[in-house]
Amino acid sequence: MTIELKRLAAEIRACNICLEHPLARPLAHQPRPVVVVSKTARILVAGQAPGTKVHASGIPFDDASGDRLRDWLGVSREEFYDPRNFAIVPMGFCFPGQDPKGGDLPPRRECAPRWRGPLLELMPQIDLVLAIGLYAQNWHMGSARGTSLTETVMNWRAALRDTNVLPLPHPSWRNTAWLKKNPWFETELLPVLKSEISNRIS
Repeated sequence: MTIELKRLAAEIRACNICLEHPLARPLAHQPRPVVVVSKTARILVAGQAPGTKVHASGIPFDDASGDRLRDWLGVSREEFYDPRNFAIVPMGFCFPGQDPKGGDLPPRRECAPRWRGPLLELMPQIDLVLAIGLYAQNWHMGSARGTSLTETVMNWRAALRDTNVLPLPHPSWRNTAWLKKNPWFETELLPVLKSEISNRIS
């Protein structure tokens, strides 16, 4: 890891912008930024934000969603957490809290504008972005994104060909019904996803 990348990662892990300079209501708990940076990984996992379990452990995708994601990718925990293989940079680095119904709030709006550009500039070797969910797709795909998550993911072939971004639904259990309604995701997209990953990891 270069000195610049190491320094930036340390700054991110010490960030408390959502308390000191919030764009809305301050974060209701102590920040715990979760990020994995790499100077060698070719794959960027661009998720949404840590959930409660990840906030407690400090390990990205250290929950049932992570198990499903690793199954989609065809990798072990060891391969997934090897920074030679994957950089993991969510849209919000800290657990944003929960809404009254118990669902996670959207990623904090302070994170991406402050950190995402400088961080990605220091990882130019990334040549595949896994954009998980609407927030990551909005950021990484821009006008190439469809009018809905379903439309965006259905157009994955063009996205991969034109932008090196592969849009994915969030691997949460909340999307199990979506997966059942869209069997093409498993039969058509996942084999290509596994192949793309296999070609890029150590």
